[in-house]
Amino acid sequence: MEVRELKIPGCFEFTPRSFPDERGVFVSPYQEEPFVKVVGHPLRLAQSNHSRSRRGSVRGLHFADVPPGQAKYVYCPSGALLDVVVDIRAGSPTFGVWDAVRLDPVDFRAMYLPEGIGHAFIALEDDTVISYLCSTPYNPPAEHAISPMDPALGLPWPDDMELLLSQKDTAAPTLAEAESSGLLPRYDECLARYRELRILG
Repeated sequence: MEVRELKIPGCFEFTPRSFPDERGVFVSPYQEEPFVKVVGHPLRLAQSNHSRSRRGSVRGLHFADVPPGQAKYVYCPSGALLDVVVDIRAGSPTFGVWDAVRLDPVDFRAMYLPEGIGHAFIALEDDTVISYLCSTPYNPPAEHAISPMDPALGLPWPDDMELLLSQKDTAAPTLAEAESSGLLPRYDECLARYRELRILG
């Protein structure tokens, strides 16, 4: 398993080794040992999510209240997508910084984002499937969105396709609006949550 830290400290790209033969291919997108080595604690699994999207579909930018927040481990078993993580933690040294990785069933890369990080993606092909492991269950009152089209963020959406957004994401506030309204997770609270998880193991 190859591991690369992204522009936002604590966010990682994982690339597992795959084993192809005449029958197809075998791969383990998530492996606990390398994960714990770089993150510092096991991935707590409360829920797994799966969605299929048509080309041009944008989902996000989503995040959950901290504490407890929701960490995600994301990979793409079919199709192709551009996965985007954004540091939306108020007070963070990398506040507003984003990074993006193409996920597909060629290299089987996966992305990990800890609690307090914003997440979005765009399907680059029809019938693109995204699967992700979540550290906490879905909690509607604690779930929020930031506009993925916020010009101040300048997220890297392709300009050669029509973008499809949900009503919720279309109406979501910009990052600056979310910050001024006190909606964003605080960096110090996120750090406290990470320390707690490392202690709990």
